[in-house]
Amino acid sequence: MTRVLVAYGSKRGSTAEIAGWIGDTLRGQGFETDVADAAEVRDVTAYDAVVLGGALYAGRWHKDARRFARRHAAALSGRAVWLFSSGPLDRSAQETEIPPVSQAARASAALGAREHRTFGGRLARDATGFLASAIAERTGGDYRDPDRVRAWARQVAEQVAANRAQG
Repeated sequence: MTRVLVAYGSKRGSTAEIAGWIGDTLRGQGFETDVADAAEVRDVTAYDAVVLGGALYAGRWHKDARRFARRHAAALSGRAVWLFSSGPLDRSAQETEIPPVSQAARASAALGAREHRTFGGRLARDATGFLASAIAERTGGDYRDPDRVRAWARQVAEQVAANRAQG
């Protein structure tokens, strides 16, 4: 059976939920799928494919996603890899393809990722912390689109299946 890892770097849980939606979709397509916090993954060699996601904060990709990409770069060589980001606090990610921030772009190049996708983010209007609460006052809310995430995960599943068929 084809094994897929969905790893994520998430500060407030929004990106972890997106990773869960991706994992559920991949399982529904017949893949054995694990969803895990990127900081806790020690070995990727048991997986045929990896999806790595990171939350965006102040234009930076989550540190756990960046560290995962660096730590597992050699083991991911030759494996199918997809990346995603979660973060815009508006509807822009639903209206147009948003290119990856520089850190995600570097990880994509280093890992030979097949694709990167940016999804809307979520920030609760009652978020705590100086910066988060200031941002939440202006643009807080949930801008994620579960249907768009699941549609992308189905595309990933089709590509994983095609890769396995090619041997």
